[in-house]
Amino acid sequence: MSTGVSPEMDSPEVIPATTVMVIVGSVRPGRVGLPVAEWARDLLEADERFEVDFVDLAQLGLPFMDEPNHPRLRQYTQPHTLAWSERVEAADAFIFVVPEYNHGYSPVVKNAIDFLYQEWNHKPAGLISYGGASSGTRGVTALKPVLAAVGLVPPRTNVEIPFVAKQITDQGAFEAVEHQDRGIQAMLDDIEKLAPVLRALRTSETVASR
Repeated sequence: MSTGVSPEMDSPEVIPATTVMVIVGSVRPGRVGLPVAEWARDLLEADERFEVDFVDLAQLGLPFMDEPNHPRLRQYTQPHTLAWSERVEAADAFIFVVPEYNHGYSPVVKNAIDFLYQEWNHKPAGLISYGGASSGTRGVTALKPVLAAVGLVPPRTNVEIPFVAKQITDQGAFEAVEHQDRGIQAMLDDIEKLAPVLRALRTSETVASR
């Protein structure tokens, strides 16, 4: 018997997976940030809610900011900027894995952010910091206003890793402890909630600007 309802109306809404870019925020040889970021990447890849774009800034190889025009204009002249813009634009959210340098953040992270503007707007950005006794928190405190300035939205939970070298195995992998696993799961839950709301906001702003 026909219900008078088209098959399209019966079909459940398909919610796209949230694309999360994991950014390795150190380029130093032997950096422990790489295995920490790989830990985050592996958790995301095992979670069907997310797709992952893994960005190692050492491999990305952006030069110091070399665009003549303000990033908000998106009048890019360099191939590396155009490629970086495309990747950041495609991401729904970000996780920055960052060290602390002299009570501040890594300069390569600031440089990568400064190349662009609109591509970051209204997207969630979680932070995983690492260091010694301070867990990199002073670097995070310095970085937060930078993220806010380009319109990134923090989830409620960050992950802080003190004495990070003690959690690197002989094989070079990061071995998380229970509260760190709980912390990143809470962050991912927040990102899952924020991402569709902010995606809708970006869409409405795009329509309004036409």
